[in-house]
Amino acid sequence: MSYAIKMYSTGGPEVLIREAYDPGMPGPGEVRLIHEAVGLNFIDVYQRTGLYPLPSLPAIPGLEGAGRVEMVGAGVEEFKKGDRVAYAGQPPGAYAAVRCIPAHRLVKLPEAISTRDAAAMMLQGMTARYLLKGCFPVGSGSIILIHAAAGGVGSLVCQWAKHIGATIIGTVGSAEKARLAEENGCTHTVLYGQEDFVARVKEITKGRGVDVVYDSIGKSTFMQSLDCLRPMGTMVSFGQSSGPLAPFDIGLLAQKGSLFLTRPSLMHYTARREDLMAHAEDLFAVVTAGVVKIRIMQEYALQDAAKAHRDLEERKTTGSSVLIP
Repeated sequence: MSYAIKMYSTGGPEVLIREAYDPGMPGPGEVRLIHEAVGLNFIDVYQRTGLYPLPSLPAIPGLEGAGRVEMVGAGVEEFKKGDRVAYAGQPPGAYAAVRCIPAHRLVKLPEAISTRDAAAMMLQGMTARYLLKGCFPVGSGSIILIHAAAGGVGSLVCQWAKHIGATIIGTVGSAEKARLAEENGCTHTVLYGQEDFVARVKEITKGRGVDVVYDSIGKSTFMQSLDCLRPMGTMVSFGQSSGPLAPFDIGLLAQKGSLFLTRPSLMHYTARREDLMAHAEDLFAVVTAGVVKIRIMQEYALQDAAKAHRDLEERKTTGSSVLIP
């Protein structure tokens, strides 16, 4: 029988338990998918801890995977047995060797993209797409600040933004991560544990500030990130790996330069099928053209999901990671 990683309660990595699992037959509008790889993302940690509550418990976490269609349910016409497909987003349930999923959440993979690369790129890559094109229209000459520049999303944003022609300032946690960020196109790197990143941004931009900040760190960087923006700049808070933000007076946005603030979610940017396809097609285009390279830096067996979560939380990972059933 197939297996999955289930959680019966929220908590630490130890709540992730390997169990036998039968996904059943696909219902109307569904596809049964054999995973060849599953994506590892920080949102999985948020699901596990309860910061982003799952619909109910017990549950199978995970929002990204790729593999081959095993069977289609009634009414499914876009896919057939054997199709190579990938997805990122709701509903959860990716931490399984086999799963059923609504067909409208799947996209077919180009032949040039492997299922392992797809599982490593769909969520982070489509996130990079909405960050650069949806939250703020990054163009040639834009100056951006990306935190965790050597991480999964950061690595893709750096490559894509370099192709667009932006100047990229990236914060990192070590000299090794700075090297990785620079290889991915980061124009300037700042070691946030050793340098005042606000002062460095002001120095690099000659006091102007950046057009947009992409902050997935949250609590420990948010207020300083606001101070990096030019007047009427845009703050994009899309994660909280250091903890959730405390409430604050939105009058600060006016005081600091009539700033814009958004808290986006991939789930909203890709809720309609036409938007999902637009994000996926843009991502496939830059990957197949070699503009954005997918670097899988860590692979874990799916049954070792707890170890993968520990490594992710302890900042031992760089680039993208996948779980292999």
